[in-house]
Amino acid sequence: MNRYAKMQSQLQTSDVMQQLHHLYGKREGMLVNQRTRYTALLKRHEELIGSTEGPVYMISAPGRTEISGNHTDHNRGKVLAAAVNLDTLAAVTPRNDGIVAIHSEGYPSFSISIADEELAPRKEEEGTTAALIRGVAAGMHREGLAIGGFDAVITSNVRSGSGLSSSAAFEVLICAIFDQLYAGNRLDAKKRAIISQYAENVYFGKPSGLMDQMASSVGGLCFIDFKEDDPQVDALSYDFAAQGFELVVINTGGSHDDLTPAYAAIPEEMRAVAACFDQPNLRAVLPEQFLLNLPKIRQQLKGKNADRAIMRAAHYFAENRRVAELVCALKRNCMPDFLRLIIESGRSSFQYLQNIFATADRQELSLALMLAESKLSGVGAWRVHGGGFAGTTLNFVPADMLDSFVKEMETVFGQHSCNVLSIRPVGPACIVLGE
Repeated sequence: MNRYAKMQSQLQTSDVMQQLHHLYGKREGMLVNQRTRYTALLKRHEELIGSTEGPVYMISAPGRTEISGNHTDHNRGKVLAAAVNLDTLAAVTPRNDGIVAIHSEGYPSFSISIADEELAPRKEEEGTTAALIRGVAAGMHREGLAIGGFDAVITSNVRSGSGLSSSAAFEVLICAIFDQLYAGNRLDAKKRAIISQYAENVYFGKPSGLMDQMASSVGGLCFIDFKEDDPQVDALSYDFAAQGFELVVINTGGSHDDLTPAYAAIPEEMRAVAACFDQPNLRAVLPEQFLLNLPKIRQQLKGKNADRAIMRAAHYFAENRRVAELVCALKRNCMPDFLRLIIESGRSSFQYLQNIFATADRQELSLALMLAESKLSGVGAWRVHGGGFAGTTLNFVPADMLDSFVKEMETVFGQHSCNVLSIRPVGPACIVLGE
C-alpha cells in the first residue's frame, strides 16, 4: 500500500470521523460527502505534487454568516456573526524554496515567491489571489512570524460572490497554512483576522472591515464589538435547530465581484458624516448628536450624496443597537424577539443603508426578499446577507417548512441555490494525514 493509499484509509478512522463531525455537523449524508471530498482532494494532490515525502496537511477555513450588524464593522460597530459548515479546504505540503504554488479547483495554477524582497504590494496584482497570498505572507513577516513555501491543492464550497465571504475564508486559510507549517501554531484568532484584513485592504485593494475575517478565524457564533483596536469577542452558545429553525442562505445568482466601488462608498459616506463632528468614525459620534445636527450635516456634505450618507449613518446607529438587543434575545432564548429584530435589520438595510441593488437592472436580491417575506411572514425571518448589492439572502426557516421553502426558492433561482447551513464551532482546522 503506497503512502497516499494509507492516507486515504486514515480518512476512515474513528478519530478523523469525529473531527469531520465537529467541523461539518451531523446532517444526514455529511460524513459520506466530506470523506468523498477529502479523498478526491488527496488524490488530486497525489497527481499534482505526489513526489513529496512526509505528511499531507488537510487544512480548512470556514465561510461566515453575518446574522446582524450589516456594514457596521468598518465604523467600529457591533456585529453578530458565525462561522459556517462551508469551507475552503487545502491539501498542503511544505517546500524549501520560498515558492507558494496554488492549484485551486476551477482556476489556473500559479506560483509566487515570498522571499523577503518579494513581499511589497504590487499594483498589477490588485484584485487577485496572488495579492492575498503575498499580503498574508507580508503581514506574518511584519509580526516576526516564520513563513515559507508550500504546495497547496485547494477546493472550496464557499463560492466567490456568494456572500459567505470566500475571500476571508481564503485569507484565513493561508494564515493557517503558514502557521501550521512554519510558525508553530502561534497565531491567535484575532491576530489571524487582522493579518487577513491587512492583505485584503492593502494588497488586494478592497476596503473591507474586519467582521468577515474575524468570524472565519474565531469560529462558532460570536458577538464582536470593534470599538477598540483590540476587538471584544464574546462566544455565544445557541442551537437554532433545537428551537425548530434552519439557517438558509439563498444564492440569487448575482455576483458582487465587480461592485467594489459600491461597497467602498458605504464606509466612505459614513465616515464623511463622522467628519462633520471631527471624528474618524461613527462609533465616536453620539446618536443624539447626529439627530440634532442633520441640517449642519446636509449643508456640510452638500453635493456629496448628503442625504444618502445621512440615511446610511442612521442605519449604523440603529443597527448597533439591534445587535445588542439580538444578543440579549438569544441569551433569554426569545426567538420571537430575535426574528422581529432580524426583519428590522433587513428592512433598515433595504431602506436606509441601500445595499440591496446597485443598478435598476440587477434586483435579484429584492426578488428573493419579496418571496421570503411572502413565505415566512409571521413564522420566520429574512434579510440581506453580507455586503449586499448582489449575492445572497439569509433566512430563518421553521424546520417543518424547510423542504417547501427550498423547493419554491430553487424553482426561481435554480437548483442548489439554497444552502442549509449549520454553525461551525471552530475557525481554521487541520487534519494531518500520513504522520
